[in-house]
Amino acid sequence: MNFIALLVISACFFSWNSAKYHHHNQDKDKELKYLLEPLVYAEVTARRGHTVVLPCVMRFKPSHYRVKWTKIEPPSQGVENIVLITNGHADKQYGSVGPRASLLRAHNLDVSLRLTDLELEDDGSYRCELINGIEDESVIITLRIEGVVFPYQSHHGRYRFTFFDAKEACAEQDATLATYKQLYRAWTEGLDWCNAGWLSDGTVNYPVLQPRPACGGDLLSGIRSYGPRHKTRDHYDAFCFTSTTKGSVFFIPGPFSSAEAERACRRDGASLAKVGQIYSSWKFQQLDHCDGGWLQDGSVRFPIINPREHCGGIAEPGVRSFGYLGKSLRLYGAYCYR
Repeated sequence: MNFIALLVISACFFSWNSAKYHHHNQDKDKELKYLLEPLVYAEVTARRGHTVVLPCVMRFKPSHYRVKWTKIEPPSQGVENIVLITNGHADKQYGSVGPRASLLRAHNLDVSLRLTDLELEDDGSYRCELINGIEDESVIITLRIEGVVFPYQSHHGRYRFTFFDAKEACAEQDATLATYKQLYRAWTEGLDWCNAGWLSDGTVNYPVLQPRPACGGDLLSGIRSYGPRHKTRDHYDAFCFTSTTKGSVFFIPGPFSSAEAERACRRDGASLAKVGQIYSSWKFQQLDHCDGGWLQDGSVRFPIINPREHCGGIAEPGVRSFGYLGKSLRLYGAYCYR
């Protein structure tokens, strides 16, 4: 790794279940007049495909007002991501999230946002803003999609993705480019990886738990960053993020070539699993199998929940990879998704 890589270490303690809302007022010390500032739910956690409610409650109703829900983080490219606007009588949905958005209206003062069939891209911060003439005030709540981050490399080798290639590669594996927050959380949960990869904000980073000479030098542990890189000229790996899936992954013993593995899955009414799908089944369905198996991208991997002596000598749980092997090689089984 490049020894000039910057070490990024969080300077503050981040509470993933913080009980404090953030104001969006010109006067940050001003008390909220119309919106209730509850003591809980500054962050809501849910899984892909589920329904979630982002709470926002009024103290009382102004005579004339609008409430606007906006997705503010990660930010869009110069466009405000309005999700829904209501005047108390009629609601209007906007953008890609709008068709899945509605107001909960559990009572007369409730303007909480309900999102159905959650997608990976729904992860982020949302603002509930009350507009009353020239007055406005808001609260911000974070929606965290529960998931797993995994490093991903081109079948051509290390450091082959532009930013746009990395984004496409993650999408092909039932995932999205991870955010910095998602990578940070993965690092706190044990992700240690030497190869630098793109994140969704266009920066390049890698997480290190055990500093070592072969991994950027004997610096402190943390998220090491190259900062923003040129999205078409620079090439790195990718950090992808995925969550729960509607189906599950299962193993068929071989030995198969890659093409034979694909046919074996089809005979069982399934398809070869994508990398994101095997990580999802490992994370959320406790998929544990010692045998290597083909995946849709041509790689051979196996998922381990309980490391044991006769299981590759792996000391920690994870999804292990043999890399991209010759597809005609008849040594492995198949991981199928149905």
